[in-house]
Amino acid sequence: MIIVIINTKSFGGCYMYVCVCKAVTDKQVAQAINQGLCSRRQVMECTGAGGVCGKCSSSIKAMLDEKCQNRAMRAQAA
Repeated sequence: MIIVIINTKSFGGCYMYVCVCKAVTDKQVAQAINQGLCSRRQVMECTGAGGVCGKCSSSIKAMLDEKCQNRAMRAQAA
């Protein structure tokens, strides 16, 4: 896995490139997941991440799993 971190004020903070091939950041993937996407295929279709070499697929899956777990915990608490 290749990780590139950008930390400049012009970008508004520190972001990690999840997909170097398509220059997709963790913030972009998180926004897509927060909009309701729930599979790697959906994230790829929305952001392009995971559609070239596939090395970022595990990172995307981890982000999806974390978000799904958080949604399940909130649903149980409600």
